[in-house]
Amino acid sequence: MGKKDKKSKEEKKARAAEKQKKNSQKAELKQKKQAKKTGEEEEDDQDIDAILEQYAKEQEELLAVKVDVVEKPSKRLNPSLVASSLQGKRELILFGGEFNDGSMAKFYNDLYTYTIDNNIWRRYTSKNAPLPRSSHAMCAHPSGIVVMFGGEFSSPKQSTFYHYGDTWVLDAETKEWEKIDQKRGPSARSGHRMCVWKNYIIMHGGFRDLGVSTTYLSDMWLFDITTHKWTQAEFPPAHIIPDARSGHSLIPHPEGAVIYGGYCKVKAKKGLQKGKVLTDTWLVKMKADPKGIRFERRRKQGYNPSPRVGCSMVFHKNRGIMFGGVYDYDESEEKIESQFYNSLQSYQVETNRWFNMTLKPRKKKKQEPVKDKASRDEDLEDILNAILAKANLNDDDEEKDEVSQIEKLKQQEEREEMENDKVEFPIVNQLPHPRFNAATCVADDSLYIFGGIFEKGEQEFTLDSMYSIDLNKVDGVKVYWEDHSELEKDIVGSDDEEDDGEDEDDDEDKEGEVEDEDDDEEEEEDEEEEEEEKDEDANPDPRPWLPHPKPFETLRAFYIRTGAQFLEWSISSNRDARGKYLKKAAFDLCEDRFWERRDQVRAAEDQLEELGGVGEVVEKDTSKNGKRSSHQFISNYHKHSLAMKFSKAFVSGLVATTAVSASPIDSTELAKRENVDVLLGRVETLLGTVVKDVSTILSHAGVNQTAVFEPIFSSLNLEKREENVARFNAGEIPTVLGDIAQLVTDILKDVGSITADGLKVFF
Repeated sequence: MGKKDKKSKEEKKARAAEKQKKNSQKAELKQKKQAKKTGEEEEDDQDIDAILEQYAKEQEELLAVKVDVVEKPSKRLNPSLVASSLQGKRELILFGGEFNDGSMAKFYNDLYTYTIDNNIWRRYTSKNAPLPRSSHAMCAHPSGIVVMFGGEFSSPKQSTFYHYGDTWVLDAETKEWEKIDQKRGPSARSGHRMCVWKNYIIMHGGFRDLGVSTTYLSDMWLFDITTHKWTQAEFPPAHIIPDARSGHSLIPHPEGAVIYGGYCKVKAKKGLQKGKVLTDTWLVKMKADPKGIRFERRRKQGYNPSPRVGCSMVFHKNRGIMFGGVYDYDESEEKIESQFYNSLQSYQVETNRWFNMTLKPRKKKKQEPVKDKASRDEDLEDILNAILAKANLNDDDEEKDEVSQIEKLKQQEEREEMENDKVEFPIVNQLPHPRFNAATCVADDSLYIFGGIFEKGEQEFTLDSMYSIDLNKVDGVKVYWEDHSELEKDIVGSDDEEDDGEDEDDDEDKEGEVEDEDDDEEEEEDEEEEEEEKDEDANPDPRPWLPHPKPFETLRAFYIRTGAQFLEWSISSNRDARGKYLKKAAFDLCEDRFWERRDQVRAAEDQLEELGGVGEVVEKDTSKNGKRSSHQFISNYHKHSLAMKFSKAFVSGLVATTAVSASPIDSTELAKRENVDVLLGRVETLLGTVVKDVSTILSHAGVNQTAVFEPIFSSLNLEKREENVARFNAGEIPTVLGDIAQLVTDILKDVGSITADGLKVFF
């Protein structure tokens, strides 16, 4: 009985506890429902899965990239423009910039891409994009990323400025942004420059405007693309470094990078600052250890561009390409006159040489039979394969379907011809309107120019235009769009006001000033041209043992002609490589050589055109007659005029020198050093002229100049003065000159410039 009562009591307690639990759950559920209605539900009581789902949704919205096809980017200044580094991706990437309508400034953070193949602009917007900015720096790395740092932003009326010190990485494929956080990184700045060196992005210079004063920077930083970390380069206290600057050029170099030009402010009278345009050049010698980086100042030599700013170089095939710029002349405290440029220059990073690039008239290319092209392509492939087979370097499992380098060049030429045949964009034979701070980049051997700034008096114009220039041909400017209506309207209006408000005396004075300015400009241009001409002979060939491109020769034609030689060089310098890798190395060497000498070849092309015109570029098929293949680059008129001019100069020098050697000179006197030097000097000067002119002819005829001149020099021994004393005493000078005359006759006859009988008339 007692046990039963005890058990009954325990059951009652259990039922009561269960009932209480149910009541508590009901009350809790009721409370939750009430909280949902009143909005008083606490965060701690939210469902964990719902919270995680909400976070995932917000993150997806943040990273989501919206893509819109647009006609073109809106008008803006100081954006960044780079070419996509993805393999086979012919695409331009443009970000940011600003626009000022005269009263208010607006900054942008939209991202645009331009697909070259189909002429489509796309705008990418994302909640995760960097904040609006301009004057930032962007650099595309071959790994497929684009690194951006810094930039500036201002209030709408530009009374206050803000400089960014953030780093962003853009995925060139997905167009997604990633912000890189680093506590001890570069300071905020704008107007800085970046370029690629191996697995690093090099950043140098820039400025920071704090309102009260402007600080220009001279520090250098390295961004490691593998760790996404910045490291500052350190230099010994006694090491000379470039002056602080912004708006300069920073382009890659095999040893590191090259710094050129820029702008800074220096102290002036009464505690003020004045602007200084820099024209110095520095070589940055990189090391894996940032503490080992060193600067080396490069001396000026030959032709150099006039001082200017707002014209940063972009890199192309081991050279920098520079367009436009501006230079301010301090005429008075109240007025500053500016000179705007639209010239195009190239700078060879290894030889430290500048070249002026001028537009050439477009020529219609004579269509060559497709069969002949294909035949030469196949012949080259057979020759390359035969060389590899002889050296037992063919691939064991050669891929038959692999596209050869010559086939790739053929496809590229066909694509370029198809693009040129399109009538979508006009091609003009004048460079774009003068400007500075244009956004430029190079893609597929073409220079792209976007926007820029031009000033007229106190008014600043943001130019709405885009162009491209083929850097291989440089025979015209493709105009994608160009709207200069505001600029033209203002110029017409200002001219009318000046005409109405000035009397005749002022007009006469101004006309005189304009004439003086024109004369000064013409004198400066003449001096630059003379300096450039004088320096042409001082452009040494860094690798004279390699085949040299001919004037008007395309890369494909150059490779067809010299591919076998480059393959032999490739085999000698790549002992462990085989087959397709050797072919690739040979083509890379050929392409490097083609662009290495492109500026010198362009100068030769200009000279040929000035001397009497150039005929159609027609490659002759000489396989049937067994003679060496040559290119008929020179028209008949030019060939004869060049030969006659050369022959007269040679004969006049020959007669003068022969007269000296034939004059009665005592053998003792002849043996004296000064007399031998005089005579040898005349012969060497004459021979130098002969070699220069004959070399020009030989280069157009496809003759191996080394094979021609080396035996002559070795037999004449003109540089060995001591040995030549005996030759002169023995009366061998006429024989020496006869050898030269015979050489000239043979060469002229060989290239078809003039017959031997024609040359004899001058003797």
